[in-house]
Amino acid sequence: MDLNSILADVQENWWLYCLLPVVAALIGYGTKLAAIHMMFYPLKFVGIKPFGWQGVVPARAHIMAGIACDTLTKDLIRPEELFDRLDPARVAKEIEQPLLKMVDDITREVAAAYQPGLWESMPESVKKMLIKRVQKDAPTMVEDIMSDVRNNLDKVFDLRDMIVKNLTRDIVLLNRMFQETAAEEFRFIRNSGIYFGFAIGCVQAVVWALTHNPWVMPIFGGITGWLTDWLALKLIFEPREEKKVFGLFKWQGMFMKRRDEVAVDYGTIIANEIITPANITDAILTGPMSDRLFEMVQRHVQRAVDEQAGIAKPLMVYRIGSRNYQEMKKIVAERVMERAPEALHEIEEYAADAMDLKTTIIDKVRALSDDDFEGLLRPIFKQDEWKLIAVGAVLGFLVGELQVQIMLSH
Repeated sequence: MDLNSILADVQENWWLYCLLPVVAALIGYGTKLAAIHMMFYPLKFVGIKPFGWQGVVPARAHIMAGIACDTLTKDLIRPEELFDRLDPARVAKEIEQPLLKMVDDITREVAAAYQPGLWESMPESVKKMLIKRVQKDAPTMVEDIMSDVRNNLDKVFDLRDMIVKNLTRDIVLLNRMFQETAAEEFRFIRNSGIYFGFAIGCVQAVVWALTHNPWVMPIFGGITGWLTDWLALKLIFEPREEKKVFGLFKWQGMFMKRRDEVAVDYGTIIANEIITPANITDAILTGPMSDRLFEMVQRHVQRAVDEQAGIAKPLMVYRIGSRNYQEMKKIVAERVMERAPEALHEIEEYAADAMDLKTTIIDKVRALSDDDFEGLLRPIFKQDEWKLIAVGAVLGFLVGELQVQIMLSH
């Protein structure tokens, strides 16, 4: 085509040429929306394997949770550090009321079960005196158990198991952890498609005017979808330090630049929804090491029962039998474990304040090395990243082919 023919074509179809950068911008924006959505949704596999899709994060939930957990446990949190902030005496004080009620109920239940005639024949004043004697020493037992737990924390509490379980059984929470921490980055990815797409669309319009080659549109559409995805992901993390780009403007990877904001967002969701006093308590009482905790509690309870029995112990053993006496002590320990969640619920507010987990994580995230900080977010892009970029390219190619048909029809 000579220059006059090109100018005549552009003049006649000027609105179509003006539309090309706009469509390219929409392609860029649309492919970014699709890529971001595909990272997190659908929560469950849709399709017939091997054809179908499940969100990158849900599909790799265990891996994602493990990576997040490794970052937390390796660089940010030590369980010993958290438990050191709890005062056993204060814990006993916080659970005083449910503890007294628990001792009352357990004492009456066990005494009535193993010495029904004797217990029922006792005056109520004598029963109350015995119960108060047990209640008096209960806080000391709580302090002893707390100290024992702290000294043997690795035997009764598995932080990694707790974090992974909470994140893998609640995929929505796992998604939110990444979505809220990197909300600005995902907004940038989405909007960057408009700017990058528009620029590529301008080049596309020039090439079409010069060649009218039917492959121009789909190829440029594919390039728009692929290049804008790839470039947006690059600009999130690179460069790590602020640098001049083409000598025109300064740029630093968005995620790296937002370290302080990310630290606050990350610390907030971890402290409020993942490593909470309630989750820690549940992990200790029902986790994979709970049997060791029971053994510990049983040891302390049995010693307390023996001490309370005092000089009457031989008589008690004689009356109910040695086997029954040992069984009674085990039953008391079991009842203590059953009622523990109810009592420990009372310390959650104190534990949250004392551990101050949010501030701890925020400070430590800010102090992470660049590699470790990037590791908070980078894993969700590394998993199947090529598929996300490929989808952008395919979508762009198909829209480009549609553009060809429109241009050729005019």
